[in-house]
Amino acid sequence: MKAITIKGKSSLDIQSALEQSMADGFNPTLAVVFISLKQDREAICSLLNNHRIQIFGTTTSGEFINSEISEGGIAIMLLDLDPAFFKMVFLETNAGSAYEVSKQLGETGRTSFDQAAFIVASGWLHTDGEQIIRGIEEGYQKEPAIFGGMAGDDLALSGPVVFTYGKSSITGLVALIFDSDKVEVTGIATCGWKPIGITKTVTKSEGNVVYTIDDQPAFDLVIKYLGLNTDEMNAINNTVVNLGAYYPLQLERDNAPPVMRTAMLGNKEDRSLICAGNVPQGAKVRFSLPPDFDVIDTVVEECTGLKTDTQGNADAVIMFSCISRYLSFGVMTSEEIERVMQVWNAPFIGYFSYGEFGKSKRGKHEFHNNTCCVVVLKEK
Repeated sequence: MKAITIKGKSSLDIQSALEQSMADGFNPTLAVVFISLKQDREAICSLLNNHRIQIFGTTTSGEFINSEISEGGIAIMLLDLDPAFFKMVFLETNAGSAYEVSKQLGETGRTSFDQAAFIVASGWLHTDGEQIIRGIEEGYQKEPAIFGGMAGDDLALSGPVVFTYGKSSITGLVALIFDSDKVEVTGIATCGWKPIGITKTVTKSEGNVVYTIDDQPAFDLVIKYLGLNTDEMNAINNTVVNLGAYYPLQLERDNAPPVMRTAMLGNKEDRSLICAGNVPQGAKVRFSLPPDFDVIDTVVEECTGLKTDTQGNADAVIMFSCISRYLSFGVMTSEEIERVMQVWNAPFIGYFSYGEFGKSKRGKHEFHNNTCCVVVLKEK
């Protein structure tokens, strides 16, 4: 399998780059498209469809094919994989729960290939991403490889979109199902964040809303931890306050690494936190230290370990990196991307997401926040 990456700031840029990439006889059948909401998705889809290229697409909060991060642009990976080795699926979740729709996706994988692996992107589902993982596993009737991310929308937080040719939705689910007997799909979800302080208990929560931690209002506890002034926060006119994503919560588990949960918003009326994923009542949590270069070192070490364990090179590498990492790391983000690229030295593409699907070291496939999920493709 050959992979080529192209990028641009307009559909005309992409048309020119596509023609150039195909000038020597390269005949792609599949495109992974990471694109800003500001761009003309329909024009890009029509261009690729005219060349009979199937499309796995999602909007972003920043996209990249190298350590140079684009905001408001287009990044595409083109692959010349035999169409018999993969299946493109687009499902709409409006009419049913994310779990039930994901179960359909799992059933499709089970009936399409003897061994299947899934790369998924979801829109603005207003539900815990764990339901997508569990639904796929239930439909597939075992635990396949599942990697991917939630779409972004340039941090507008109003309507990220997933799409393929002729179909797009803010509540959709787009998936690439690979025949694992033909294409090896491996990956790792890694964050590198270090915990700080003592372990605390979530004493009241519902879904992704945390009301109290150690019987204290969760919003007040986070404000205190961040060193912010409660009176100043209360003076803000909006009831819901954007907290940013600088100090995520770590949900501790037995015999597995912590899973990250970003406290994105605070509700000043009921003093709750709105997180970017489910936080069970009774969960043990710790706050996280501000990021430094040790975080990147950990990510690179775990990616290197993945390469060593799989004993192979890559035809293509895809990164789903949480927008919270970009907000927290700043200029260090480019170094993280560059060093991960150097692990495999293969064609590479990525974007900043609102949540990630993947398997952590010693963990299982699950939904993450503030995490870097790296997926490696290799034709057998």
